[in-house]
Amino acid sequence: MVALGIGLTSSWCAAQKSVLAPTPPMGWNSWDAYGLTIDEQQFRANVDVLAKRLKPAGYEYAVVDEGWYLENPQKAKGEEFVYRMDASGRYAPAPNRFPSAAGGAGFKPVSDYAHGLGLKFGIHIIRGIPKKAVEANLPVEGSSFHAADAAEVSDTCPWNPDNDGVKDTAAGQAWYDSLMRQYAAWGVDYIKVDCIASHPYKGDEIRMIHRAIAKTGRPMALSLSPGPAPLDKAAEVAANAQLWRISDDVWDRWERPESEHFPQGVKNQFAVIANWVGAVKPGNWPDADMLPVGMLGPSPGWGPPRRTRLTQAEQQTLVTLWAIARSPLIVGANLTELDGWTADLLTNKDMVAMDQRGHEQHKAGEDGDLIAWVTKGDGGRAYLALFNGGDSEAQVQVPLRKYGLTAQRYSVRDVWEKKEVGKIDTAKGTIAPHGVMLLELKESDLADQ
Repeated sequence: MVALGIGLTSSWCAAQKSVLAPTPPMGWNSWDAYGLTIDEQQFRANVDVLAKRLKPAGYEYAVVDEGWYLENPQKAKGEEFVYRMDASGRYAPAPNRFPSAAGGAGFKPVSDYAHGLGLKFGIHIIRGIPKKAVEANLPVEGSSFHAADAAEVSDTCPWNPDNDGVKDTAAGQAWYDSLMRQYAAWGVDYIKVDCIASHPYKGDEIRMIHRAIAKTGRPMALSLSPGPAPLDKAAEVAANAQLWRISDDVWDRWERPESEHFPQGVKNQFAVIANWVGAVKPGNWPDADMLPVGMLGPSPGWGPPRRTRLTQAEQQTLVTLWAIARSPLIVGANLTELDGWTADLLTNKDMVAMDQRGHEQHKAGEDGDLIAWVTKGDGGRAYLALFNGGDSEAQVQVPLRKYGLTAQRYSVRDVWEKKEVGKIDTAKGTIAPHGVMLLELKESDLADQ
């Protein structure tokens, strides 16, 4: 183990200032609460709460997830989706759900609203080109190509039938150039592209989208989804995107049974996150997925409307693991029903500081159900997280030195219990099933003992 020092290096701080997404993105996404169904009124209502209650802690992105171009996102059995698109085959917000989009305004009025509150605006898309545009062979805006020139009709996303794939050709690049110009004109700051980082991995389209964004001159963060992104493609995704999913969707359950592949459980993320910690750096953030906390409804992307099924201990484990590993923090809750406990969880200053300003974070040990992570913090602080992955209470008494914390004594504060522990050299206490003990540590002068 490596002893923790004090402060951040000057090169690290300089890097933080020179890239897009210099710290892990923080914000809110509509999928966990609204699935395909969110409308403009609901989005603005959530944005209002985001700005008032979470923005002071650093949450800034407000993202409309999948299906914003569907007039009938809750279609009846046997009914077909009704898509809205412009004359160039690009999806447009459905005006029956987003009235301000009428007349060709697109998402610009909604984006302006978010920007007016000091926030950033994002959207979700499925990679590729709309099948309806290909069937009509619509012209690709800004080029001499047509949709059929760009489309790879044999490459439909296996779990979303809306689009065909896009060829790695001049016509394909022209399509993505047109799409990103549209989003830049709308004032988009964050683009989540789905069905591209895994099942299947589409390196050609990732590179085309990256080039298209760069051509716009607008700093739009690129998020790749879903996971698990292949570890052997880490360099490629890092060169083209700011964040990428490292697992399949995480929802509000503790553990995914071995017999199931979806969705991912919180406990399953420990090994996945540890595998990716070496790829964390300014501008590159392996993404452990959204935070399924609070109210998941009225129409969540998976399961019935509900309050999160994670216990309070499990929610503390969730946000602690995400933060200490420096994953993006994207809230999935319906913010119009944000309760005080969940708001306190999401805005805890130490948790946010670990995520945004942590340094040299690493898994420090594993002993049965006890998993330890350590990170450096501000002002000479260090943080030690002891996670109990077991189903029973865990009694711990572990020398701090075991985790690379080599000072003779530390002044210690229990972050989640909000109490001073004293000057110690050993972590002691009881950890709830699936819970975490998160300790803030400062080196203590023995003369003060």
